[in-house]
Amino acid sequence: MKICYPCINTEIGCTPNSTFRIVNFSREKLVEKVENNLCCLENILRYNRKNKLLFFRISSDLVPFAGHTICNFNWKRHFRKKLAIIGGYIKESGMRISMHPDQFTLINSPRKDVVTRSISDLKWHCELLEAMGLDKKAKVQIHVGGVYGNKEGSVERFIENYQKLPLLIRERLVVENDERLYSLQDCIKISAIVGVPVLFDVFHHLCLNNGESTEKALKMACKTWEAKDGLPMVDYSSQEFFGRKGKHATTVNIEDFKNFIAKTKMIDFDLMLEIKDKEKSAKKALKIVRRIREI
Repeated sequence: MKICYPCINTEIGCTPNSTFRIVNFSREKLVEKVENNLCCLENILRYNRKNKLLFFRISSDLVPFAGHTICNFNWKRHFRKKLAIIGGYIKESGMRISMHPDQFTLINSPRKDVVTRSISDLKWHCELLEAMGLDKKAKVQIHVGGVYGNKEGSVERFIENYQKLPLLIRERLVVENDERLYSLQDCIKISAIVGVPVLFDVFHHLCLNNGESTEKALKMACKTWEAKDGLPMVDYSSQEFFGRKGKHATTVNIEDFKNFIAKTKMIDFDLMLEIKDKEKSAKKALKIVRRIREI
């Protein structure tokens, strides 16, 4: 098991998701921001390696507006050496990488322009991972999308559009259960048709499920992964006290996490902690995992 946190480190004093307003777009501004983001990403990766946190989600703002039509600058060529160096460090360190485009990436939208933009967004994420030289175990995760007043039709549209995606995207894409619209079973039904691996989100499952225990649900999700995809990926969080339903916790609930790790001890997966205090909770969680799993 590899364990880590997504996108931002709160301790090292930089952010790898520095961006700017689209009205200020220019080649110079883009290069400036990407240089900053890549430098910060390197610092985070070194921190993670030192602390044995070997599963990291790279921010989708690493290259601002990369999937937008306004971006006609060949950032892949300009930063190819730097991206190769970072990818080499990731591989040397035995790390695993993922990415998660925002909620506006909707391949099941009834609007063709939204689907077109979503595919463009997925494409640049995959091209970034390719430019780093990372194998297909580095994944890009999305949700099924909206219901749009017709859930069955929206699922059919997801399947139809997924099957039209370039191989570059299909080889890296995984689909995640959400907390309101598409349960784990919904995702598994889609997976059975198109073969997309299902990333299991523990917290979302607690909010929306079909009566399965967390352990049973995790086993169901794991069956959708093949050897070429790497270990199944799992997102973990818990409910913030006094927050709205579905709000992620500020810090890891130690007892809940111990219980989760103990119940899933015999299942092998990589774990992303979607906890707001990031590396602080990840380091606590790693100690728990080591004690219970003896890794």
